[in-house]
Amino acid sequence: MDLDETYQLTRQGETELRSSATSLTAADLALLVRFDGSLSLAQIASALPPDAAAALPETVRRLRRDGLVEPVEMDALTLQFQDDVRHLARAVGQEEADVGLASLQRAGFYVQIARGDRAGSTPLRATDIHVVLIEDDPVLANFTRTFLTLCGMKVRTAGDRAAVVAEIRRPPRPHLILLDVMLPDADGFDILLRLRQHPILEKVPVIMLTGKATREAVIRGLASGADGYITKPFEPDALLRAVGTVLGLPDDWSKTARGGDAWSRQDSAGLKRANRDGKG
Repeated sequence: MDLDETYQLTRQGETELRSSATSLTAADLALLVRFDGSLSLAQIASALPPDAAAALPETVRRLRRDGLVEPVEMDALTLQFQDDVRHLARAVGQEEADVGLASLQRAGFYVQIARGDRAGSTPLRATDIHVVLIEDDPVLANFTRTFLTLCGMKVRTAGDRAAVVAEIRRPPRPHLILLDVMLPDADGFDILLRLRQHPILEKVPVIMLTGKATREAVIRGLASGADGYITKPFEPDALLRAVGTVLGLPDDWSKTARGGDAWSRQDSAGLKRANRDGKG
């Protein structure tokens, strides 16, 4: 069995997983919830105890024979992307992923590098910057947009696939994209892939917004071309430092743009409320 294969639940598997009268063992149920159509068998095995990982191929054959799981049929583009990610993940390495994860847990953000395509150009001012914020939670999206707007930036938002396509195509080209990992009808990593393949948008810095920080997610994001992560709910200072670092802004850019510390304290309290009240 190819451990690079990806499996998903069948309709029967979905029913069995949710049934109060299931005949499956606790171990089988714990395994079934991992077949989400995006994780490969190798990724699933890496999170299992050694004995369960060794038995995974035979377990999958049994679950497939019982009609509970089925392989995901992927197009050539997706297969190529997965292969590229595996190679890039090896280049990223576990050490860098651990650094990113530790930063997320400690400071709430992690920035790898700026894309660097502005080398030699005139430094950006906050009032010149266009940001596309891709976030489906209306409370958090509204306040983040207001927060960055009051810092002088021009922010447009999108909360689903159709709006994302419309906003990233609308001129002018954004200087930064803040991208939610989980959207109602799209996967943030898939959107990131499309951006990195786009001839105009491929070098636009992208910071992922995530409520679930794991080593696997860090590797996947860095391998796919993300410039950094911000965990949700996020602190205002973490957001500003990450944005400023990626765009190469001066350290005091946010204070200058917003007119001082008093407004900063008020704004910070509002963003914390939005983070708490939104689903994050």
